[in-house]
Amino acid sequence: MTEREPFRTRIKVRHYELDTLGHLNHAVYHSYGEVSRLELLEQAGALRSLEGFAAVLLESHIVFRRELRAGDEVDVTCDVKFGSGKTFSMDSNIVKVDGTLAAEITCTLGLMDLERRKLVADPRGRLEAAGADLRLMSTSEG
Repeated sequence: MTEREPFRTRIKVRHYELDTLGHLNHAVYHSYGEVSRLELLEQAGALRSLEGFAAVLLESHIVFRRELRAGDEVDVTCDVKFGSGKTFSMDSNIVKVDGTLAAEITCTLGLMDLERRKLVADPRGRLEAAGADLRLMSTSEG
């Protein structure tokens, strides 16, 4: 059995995203991770099927590996890992098209009941019940 690849989104670094040193501003790396997370949730059907619920970011950590400059194209991966509690992780790698790892982002999220303003006890189960494509969301799913 071969290992599946995580979801990917391609992004081109734009000039206005650069800092005074001429490389991608540190905050934009986080934005790229958010783009990939939202694209994955949308393509998996989680955004439209979760009426009354929303994924909320609880923690984010980034490790910068290589600089990115204007015109660089990157693939931003996103892979969900569910545990047994109220939280789950959505981890991303920002990789130049030549294969160079530019950054690693690890995020902890929860699924919030927007009426109660509380995290649901079983986010994986709620996503599955809503018809989200868990296999697209996570390389560790069946």
